[in-house]
Amino acid sequence: MEYTEDGKVMINVLYEDNHIIVVEKKINVPVQADDSKDLDMLTMIKQYLKDKYHKPGNVYLGLVHRLDRPVGGVMVFAKTSKAASRLSEEVRTHQLIKKYYAVVENDIEKEATLKDKLLKDSKTNMVTVNDNGKEAILSFQKVATKEKLNLIDINLKTGRSHQIRVQMAHHGNPLFGDQRYNIGAKVGEQIALFAYSLSFHHPITKEVMFFSLPLPDLYPFNLFK
Repeated sequence: MEYTEDGKVMINVLYEDNHIIVVEKKINVPVQADDSKDLDMLTMIKQYLKDKYHKPGNVYLGLVHRLDRPVGGVMVFAKTSKAASRLSEEVRTHQLIKKYYAVVENDIEKEATLKDKLLKDSKTNMVTVNDNGKEAILSFQKVATKEKLNLIDINLKTGRSHQIRVQMAHHGNPLFGDQRYNIGAKVGEQIALFAYSLSFHHPITKEVMFFSLPLPDLYPFNLFK
């Protein structure tokens, strides 16, 4: 956890009001506590809110969507139960729109829509394309090609576990550095997937909210900056 000079938690807050807080999730930080015992986003943001508002006791923070641990990007959290309920409904009805940049291998079409059925094995935490699974849809556009790698812009239509990673690998374009689904990934490589854009209706005012982040300054994303 990073701290300011006066000892307060340091988080990149993109927006905050009485109902929601929008932040940048750093790469390799878990969204919530897991077996690793590493510091997670929920804990960090709660501590940030306790410090900022001098709140005693527990702080409410609603988790309404997720990012895989190795993936960085924009996330919104709810500061009230009403906001959490309404944002969760936006997630369920696909009104909360997440867009990703990914760097993938091999030749790829200029644009396409992928539709598959994905099945998750809870014991291994692996996801496969399987007719008994749940429908998964995404569309992408190729942005640029450098050093035989392609930067693509992905619009996620459904929010299945490991969806982008599994679908792209299944269709012959595994993500650079994906240790789980890219058999050619080298040990130590960082997966090239970043949630750069998030839009939704504010749970109280109904205003359309839009947030974005630039490409991370690390390989292979920096090939395309």
